[in-house]
Formats: sequence, C-alpha cells, structure tokens
Amino acid sequence: MDHLLEFLTRSLVDEPDAVSVETAEEEDALVLELRVAGDDAGQVIGRRGRTIGALRTVMRAVGASQDRRVLVDLVD
Repeated sequence: MDHLLEFLTRSLVDEPDAVSVETAEEEDALVLELRVAGDDAGQVIGRRGRTIGALRTVMRAVGASQDRRVLVDLVD
C-alpha cells in the first residue's frame, strides 16, 4: 500500500526523490506518513485540500478491499 501512495505522490511533485512513506500501526488502523520536500507540500495538498483528499480516498478504497482502515498523514 505504501508503494502505491509513493508512486501517486511522485507523479505530482517537482522533487520525486524527496518523497518517502513510512507505515505505522495504530490500534485499529494503518497510518501512512507521507513526507515530501518543503516546496512540494502545497502541490500535494492542492487547492482547498482536494489533492490530498483524493489521495486519502484512493488509499481508503485500497484498504477497504483488504478489510483495513488506512489513514494518510502529510508530515512536515
């Protein structure tokens, strides 16, 4: 799952080598912590949060197909 998020994010940013995803398990969810270069954070967030919202929706759908709850956090 983290590879999919990384692939999608790399296609959005100017510095794809700076993209990294770390996974963390919480009690009821898989948390994907997304890190990008400082200048690319705005591109990942998008206007009014639409881009990050779309990424979260896709990852939730993938998680639902595997009966898992998935959260995406954009980490500074």
